[in-house]
Amino acid sequence: MSANRHKGPAPPALEVGVDIGGTWLRMLALRGGRRVASVAVPATGLREVEKFFPTVWKPRGWTHRDVATLVVASHGIWTARERRALAHRLQGMARRVVVLSDAQAALLGALGTRPGVLVLSGTGSIVVGRDARGRWERAGGLGPLLGDEGSAFWLGREWLRATTRGEDFPPLRRLVHAQNPVARIAALAPAVVRRARRGHRRARAIVTTGQAHLAALVADVARRLRLPPPIAISWAGSVLRDEWFRAGLRRAVAQAGLRARWVAPAEEPVVAAARLAGRLALPPVTPTRMKRR
Repeated sequence: MSANRHKGPAPPALEVGVDIGGTWLRMLALRGGRRVASVAVPATGLREVEKFFPTVWKPRGWTHRDVATLVVASHGIWTARERRALAHRLQGMARRVVVLSDAQAALLGALGTRPGVLVLSGTGSIVVGRDARGRWERAGGLGPLLGDEGSAFWLGREWLRATTRGEDFPPLRRLVHAQNPVARIAALAPAVVRRARRGHRRARAIVTTGQAHLAALVADVARRLRLPPPIAISWAGSVLRDEWFRAGLRRAVAQAGLRARWVAPAEEPVVAAARLAGRLALPPVTPTRMKRR
């Protein structure tokens, strides 16, 4: 009897989702909808991201043939040209590679395909929205040099601006010139929020201003998409995991004149990316022709 007869059917191909934020890179691999691998490492720059995948694929014996679809949700990505460029660099990692914004994946994870708005405030910040027809709009997300209002980096930077004086300047110089200064400054945000919650005047002024900035971005996206009230709003990112900070954002959104329905995120962005990979890996359904009688 041939040895081949003892072999069972080949296992289903892998569906892999990746969420690349400003601080962490997270990966989730599914096989037939079941979790088979999960990885979280400090985020690398987009120029280095293709080096991450062989470190995961090779020890597990995976090749591009084993991965039906790879969905990469990345910060710093929005335009079609940016998506195509990153997908091209990763094309050897899977049979099919799809790239989208990390904020889009976060919204899909939070609200599914329902229309609404997602506020993302982690290392950076962005607000994205989607209407009932599937149209997307964004506000913010311009990075630490031009934007990121209300983000962890913004909160940390404003705290340093408000509190650094005279003899405090040398430590600040060391911070700015250290490796990855954006992440180091963003790491100050939790302490700023804690001080604000305890009533520290400067910290509370910074946090309130950051919340107002985020609310203005929400209003901008809702207006451009003409979303009817109450607008479904969800959240993502390390700053918005803080319930007290979210409560202040809700007040800021109400003060901006928006009637909202706040919805807790249903899934993490990396899970949404992996499930999207699973849906894209399914063969298209071809309609059957009706038989004539």
